[in-house]
Amino acid sequence: MRCGAINCRVPRVSGNTDDQNVLPRLGAVIRASRKTAGFSQEAFADASGIDRSHMGKIERGERNITLLNLVRIAHTLNCRLSEILAKANL
Repeated sequence: MRCGAINCRVPRVSGNTDDQNVLPRLGAVIRASRKTAGFSQEAFADASGIDRSHMGKIERGERNITLLNLVRIAHTLNCRLSEILAKANL
């Protein structure tokens, strides 16, 4: 069936065990990059336009970060989004 058709069933893709490590790996890369750039967490969050407590949760891998926030973070770090993802092996 076409995807737009009524009763279209799309099989769910089950995640592998590595999926559980994605957010902590990404958060660790963001934290390390922030520190290398010389930002405190508060100053970095402010420069990125992200709430400080939310930034802490991102860095600890407790939040599923949005694409928009990833773009904001990359812009604040003056790097490409692909660089951050590559460092996290994503």
